[in-house]
Amino acid sequence: QALEAGARLLAAARAAGTPVVHVINDGGEGTPYDIRAEVGAICDQVAPVDGERIVVKRFPDSFHDTELEKTLRDLDAGPDLVLAGFMTHMCVTFTAQGAFNHGYRPTVVAEAAATRPLPGPDGAVVPAAALHAAALTTISDLFGVVVPTVDDLAGSQG
Repeated sequence: QALEAGARLLAAARAAGTPVVHVINDGGEGTPYDIRAEVGAICDQVAPVDGERIVVKRFPDSFHDTELEKTLRDLDAGPDLVLAGFMTHMCVTFTAQGAFNHGYRPTVVAEAAATRPLPGPDGAVVPAAALHAAALTTISDLFGVVVPTVDDLAGSQG
């Protein structure tokens, strides 16, 4: 579902002529985030098209030790940014915080982000939906706006 929503979000941005920047996490060779391997590649549904920038990151915050802020300046993007992707509890949250810390106004499209279940401190599995909701709640508490769907995005950018 999140990939389908991400594809719709990209299609809308492209149709509107909005600059699109893809951020990909490089965890290094042999990791689940190895961008040189199929496992770390951007999914076809949300893959960049010619002219779209790609920023490689190594930390959850896409602004930390990357060219993202320079890329956004070069594109004359902002202060409003739209975020989507994986995983909500980690990279989306920390990138929203990073955007906020750099003076941007991030909006996260909830249906175009997702996460996975994780073991909690007590060993019990925390469901993905609970982590997703908690992360979005954290973002909306201070760092940015959260809209439920791609269709809701237009109303939040006023």
